[in-house]
Amino acid sequence: MRLVAETGAEHGVAVLSPEWLLFYFMTPAFEKLQQQLKQLPGLGYRSAERIALHLLVEKPAQLTALVTALEAASRSVRRCERCGNLAEGDVCGICADERRDRSVVCVVEHVPDLVALERSGAYRGSYHVLHGKLSPIHGVGPDQLNLAALQARLAAGEVAELILALSNDVEGEATCHYLTEQLPSEQAVKVTRIGFGLPSGGGVHYADSITLKSALDGRRSYS
Repeated sequence: MRLVAETGAEHGVAVLSPEWLLFYFMTPAFEKLQQQLKQLPGLGYRSAERIALHLLVEKPAQLTALVTALEAASRSVRRCERCGNLAEGDVCGICADERRDRSVVCVVEHVPDLVALERSGAYRGSYHVLHGKLSPIHGVGPDQLNLAALQARLAAGEVAELILALSNDVEGEATCHYLTEQLPSEQAVKVTRIGFGLPSGGGVHYADSITLKSALDGRRSYS
C-alpha cells in the first residue's frame, strides 16, 4: 500500500493514496460490514468495499429496503421438503405442479443449476437439489447433503429414472457413484448421467440453453 502519490512526491508533499484514505477513515462498524460482505460468494475485498460504501454513503436509502427484503426472505423462504428447492410453503412450485413428470428426478448440486435447466425449457420432470457434492477435502460428506429426502422418494417407489446432472469433475463423479450405490436393490431405477456438451470441470449453471438441451437429450446410462 503506497503512502505518497506520484504527483505529490514531485512537489515534496505527502498525499495519501485512496487505499490509505479509506484505511484512515474506516470505522469499526464499516470494517465489520465489509468483512461480512466479503464472506459472500464471489465478493472479494474490493467488491465488499464498493458495496459497503454504496449502501452507507452513496445510496443510504437503499439500505433500509435491502434489510427489509432480507428479513422478509429469511422468514418466508425455506427449502422444499420434497426436493430442496426454494419454497415459501412446504413444497416448491415445481413439486406442486401436477403437470410435471414426478417419475423422472433430475439431481442437481445447487438451486442455480435447477434454474438453468428450467430456463432451457428442455425438461419437464421433477428435481432434487443436493446443496453440494461430496468433497472430503472440504469436509463435505453424505450427512452434509440433502440425501435423506431423496432416499425417501426412492424408497416410496415413485422414481423410475434418476438423471444425475452434477458437475463433470472428480467430486461430481464421486457423488454420482455414491448415489448409485444407495439405490434400493429391490427397485429397478434407471440411472442416467448428463455430460454431453458440458466441458470438463464445468457446472450446469454456466452452460447456455442449447448446451443444456443437448446434454439432456444425450444423457447416457450410468449403471
